[in-house]
Amino acid sequence: MLKIGRSNDLVKPSDGLRVGIIMYQTSNSKGQELVAQRMTREFIRLGHSAYLITSPYKDGKRVISDELFEKSEKGYLVVENDTMQIPIIRVNGYISSWPPRRIMFRDFISVLKRIVDDLNLNTIITHSTLWNGPEEVVKFSEWWNILYESKMVDHSLIYLHMSHYQPPLVSRYEPIELAYRVAWNRSFFPLIFKKADLILCTTPIEMEHMTKLGCPPKKLFLYLGVLDENLVELGAKASLTNFARKYNIPEDKKIVSYIGTMEKRKNPLAVAKVARLLSNQRDLYFVLAGRPGGQEKEVKREIRNLNNIKYVGEISDSDKADLLSGSYVNIILSHMEALGLTQIESMYFGVPILTSATDGQRWLVRDKVDGIHLKGPEDIGGAVESLRYLAERPEERARLSANVKERAKMFLMTTIISSLIEKIMTIM
Repeated sequence: MLKIGRSNDLVKPSDGLRVGIIMYQTSNSKGQELVAQRMTREFIRLGHSAYLITSPYKDGKRVISDELFEKSEKGYLVVENDTMQIPIIRVNGYISSWPPRRIMFRDFISVLKRIVDDLNLNTIITHSTLWNGPEEVVKFSEWWNILYESKMVDHSLIYLHMSHYQPPLVSRYEPIELAYRVAWNRSFFPLIFKKADLILCTTPIEMEHMTKLGCPPKKLFLYLGVLDENLVELGAKASLTNFARKYNIPEDKKIVSYIGTMEKRKNPLAVAKVARLLSNQRDLYFVLAGRPGGQEKEVKREIRNLNNIKYVGEISDSDKADLLSGSYVNIILSHMEALGLTQIESMYFGVPILTSATDGQRWLVRDKVDGIHLKGPEDIGGAVESLRYLAERPEERARLSANVKERAKMFLMTTIISSLIEKIMTIM
């Protein structure tokens, strides 16, 4: 049951940073949202004050009504006892008709002023692109710092932005949406690059993109901290047996896991087609796990009557740890992937990656070192051949497993957030 708290409940500033992390919605499974949520948690774990500032939406569904915001004194609501166990501030918003599917905040500068005043925030971090959060914060931070220079407020405001950038390519978007994305990049990135103190990038590839778009290299910060400490703790007691019994899957098979939303961008349908072509490979068993999406019906239709694959739906973090602890290979045939949280989590558990190698994946997963690069998201034949190869050569799988375990260490959240905190303190 949703509980709404009072704004006073959140006024517990620490002596260190007081950070507002702004994302357009919350989620149990989507990458950008998870990064923002985990970032909030880790700032707190390291002794600083941090708050996730977001909309009334979770995974595209409204969880707080307009009426509650109309009754609120400050224009924002504090969510108590949230399952993410971080302080969450929700401000009113709506799903826009254009750009399609994006969530926008209402009257955000006015509400943000109250939040900054009430919580004495000294740092703001915005996430993602093509929505009005970063646009409004650019204006707000400039205004606030002018007030500081005029001695009308008692502290300045540090502003960071994390785009989770994916290039607007003709192969990915319809012409009209492509044009909007290009227009947003041309209009707002120059302002963000000018006003932001740091631009956080998930990979060196993204850093190259940001530089080409006009960001001064000195403002770039490589943010690799996406391996959630909670999952690390769960990994210590994870067991495939728990997962197998709960979802009725065989333990004596080599598990090929896909964990991600059932949406076209993630391309789980291609994984299902791979499973069909490997239905006679008796030692392999596919497990698809993730929140329902636009490709779910097609996936279910493709796997109907197959006895080597199961779709289990959205799973908990503990279930995820159990599944990854017993996975032989993780597979991702995504059309777009800024980085790949699930792949990093799989690597921590020593699971090699079979990937379409799109965007950040081609940097994250080193070909023939941490896994195998395919020839794009529709290379179903290559995926079939690669899985047969690894199934028949456990010594090769063991070599890749040792490599990914070592590589996963660089993505520990604690390490990178500590470095980011040090950088912010230097700017201050």
